[in-house]
Amino acid sequence: MMKVIFAVITFSLAVYLFITVKDQVIPYMLFSFGAMVLVTGISELKEKRKTNAIISFLVSAFVLFVFINTFNAFH
Repeated sequence: MMKVIFAVITFSLAVYLFITVKDQVIPYMLFSFGAMVLVTGISELKEKRKTNAIISFLVSAFVLFVFINTFNAFH
């Protein structure tokens, strides 16, 4: 359920960014995407798919790292 919520938030922010070209929403879009991938990793871990879970955690860590750097650049 949380994965769907974060996916809808990410998609909504991406569409908003595409329409308005306001760069201020990029950090929030990155955060919601990173959270979505993190939740995906947790669900993969619960389903005993360790390889997919590790990949999801690594991607989430990278996206959240980029979020922190982007957030500092915009604020």
